[in-house]
Amino acid sequence: MALAQAINGRLRRVPAWPLYPLGLAPFAYMTWQALTGNLGVDPVLTLEHEVGLWALKFIVAGLCVTPIRRLTGVSLLKFRRQIGLVAFFYVVLHVLVWLFLDLQLRWGEIGAAILKRPFITIGMVAFVLMIPLAATSNNLSIRRMGAAVWGRLHKLTYPVALLGAVHYLLVVKAWPREPMVYLAIVAGLLALRLVWSWRRIALRPA
Repeated sequence: MALAQAINGRLRRVPAWPLYPLGLAPFAYMTWQALTGNLGVDPVLTLEHEVGLWALKFIVAGLCVTPIRRLTGVSLLKFRRQIGLVAFFYVVLHVLVWLFLDLQLRWGEIGAAILKRPFITIGMVAFVLMIPLAATSNNLSIRRMGAAVWGRLHKLTYPVALLGAVHYLLVVKAWPREPMVYLAIVAGLLALRLVWSWRRIALRPA
């Protein structure tokens, strides 16, 4: 506990805003690779995959904040908003690459893909659910909505994470290890929250 307090004391002096440029660094690197022709034989597909994977990584990172605090005492809560907004940035990029570069705004194909291909349907549902989360990730929204309502809204993070992991698993189709690891991590993090919720309910006075 003393170690956690010491770490928290140091973290209080660390500003949260540098997470934005740090979070965008992978995209900057991918852009450089694209400009220099180093994204492989199918650069659009590679870019689409990589920005989507980074989105999932940041979603999982945001989900880890509460378990880290509860299990170790180290609080990263001040960084969670930045993590979530960077995740949303990569999700938007993922969708834009698919719309503009992959399907080149062929709306008939886009609509058919969303309706008929489960992994795209799941991905679009996750994207839509993230929009209110990103739109309300500010202090003004917390004051206007109230902390309780705002907190309930932001529990949408849980289905978003699960849908994102399932989307990744279905995209690759061959069931390789990496998507299954992400899905297992997300499932484990959500299971922890369920256990804590059940314990909290059980401890309430009758």
